Amino acid sequence: MRAPRTDRGRLLLVFVLAAAVTVFTATVPLLRDWFDLRVYHGALDNWVHRGGRLYDYRVPGTPYGFTYPPFAAVAMAPMALLDLRTAIAVALLLDLAALALVLRVLAGPARPRHGWYGWALVACALALFEPLRDTVSFGQVNVLLLALVLADAWLLTTGRARWAGAGIGLAAAVKLTPALFIGLLLVARRWRAAAVATAVAAGATALAARIAPDASRFYWTEAMWDTTRIGRLDYVSNQSLQGVLARLGETDHAVWAAVVLPVLGVWAWRARRAAAAGDWTAAFALTGLAACLVSPITWVHHLVWLLPSFAVLVRAGRPRVAGGLYAVLCTSVVWLWSDDPSGVDGFLGSNAYTWVALGLLLWLPAGHSRGRRLSASSSSSATALTPSPTAPAIVPAPPDRPGRSDRPADAATVAAAAPPASGPGHGRGRSASSEPTGSTRPAAPNPQSSSERASS
Repeated sequence: MRAPRTDRGRLLLVFVLAAAVTVFTATVPLLRDWFDLRVYHGALDNWVHRGGRLYDYRVPGTPYGFTYPPFAAVAMAPMALLDLRTAIAVALLLDLAALALVLRVLAGPARPRHGWYGWALVACALALFEPLRDTVSFGQVNVLLLALVLADAWLLTTGRARWAGAGIGLAAAVKLTPALFIGLLLVARRWRAAAVATAVAAGATALAARIAPDASRFYWTEAMWDTTRIGRLDYVSNQSLQGVLARLGETDHAVWAAVVLPVLGVWAWRARRAAAAGDWTAAFALTGLAACLVSPITWVHHLVWLLPSFAVLVRAGRPRVAGGLYAVLCTSVVWLWSDDPSGVDGFLGSNAYTWVALGLLLWLPAGHSRGRRLSASSSSSATALTPSPTAPAIVPAPPDRPGRSDRPADAATVAAAAPPASGPGHGRGRSASSEPTGSTRPAAPNPQSSSERASS
């Protein structure tokens, strides 16, 4: 099938795709009715207006309550001033703004080339992505945290590293999983950025402890260690390595550690190489993958952290691989084994998203971008500096700063060094370019009727 070449054809294709995506999202996936946002709103209302304890609140008729660190409650406190419908509207606007920032960072310099048509196709694809669907439909904060972390990736990539780490620190104070990005800064030996991230996370946590000392004490001494507040480890929505082991009936923490430590070793090795090559997008993508794998619980909606990996694949010239793996994460396939994940098919199918994340951690193209650029530069420089039988030799200009002596001479130096041309065409040289989360099953009357998980 050939892509349309006229604006009218492109507009028609976008209209058809948008209609199909709208029908799909309105009828097939189980939409979550903003359940997690209801948890946040109810807990904050109970805490701010009714004098209740933050972590004692439960959504009426369910066992679900607030499970984030106290700073998350402090940051969300303005929600208590809003009614639920207004809070939902604000959450949608924040999600859209955060997603725009994420796409801008991931697109990089190629962003202006896509035009309205390319971005319309991207929007349709994102609407099908199950982790993003669930994040929006639950009213989750994952996209906001991803935007904070990728803002630091942009600062590091563009050389504006003075405040790099602040976004990671804030994200780690809201949820614990992004703290692995501080580990990335450490293995990459970006000491200042790691210090900034650690200081921001510690400062935010201390601020929350000052504002809500009782809630902070309860969270750090009890709630954080009680995984039953979050949900069942063996529930199919848990696509971490811990979830794989739990579905196999293995609950020994020593076995989990034996599986997680090699994964962390691979991550540290690959992320450090990517950062050393200046490939910060890949380094952050690898860290998002590792965070999802080693976290005790990674619900499907947490897998928005895989989005940078698909951008890296496309950038590396592997759009078909990216499209195939992305399609898997649009299918809700793991839910086919939600009732019985036993057998070989259950082992493979119920953990499908985990296998995608593990494969990307092992084989994502990373750490070679600078090498390719230098190789191309050296090749073009050699071509530019090699005299031809009919052209005068070119005398390279002295380097203008250390470490760049292999740079080809500029046009003015070449012209000054060359003898007068005597034939046609001489003298015109060319320079080198230089929660259960979304299921395809029919919606239950209560979007959280299962007791598998709490808001996370």
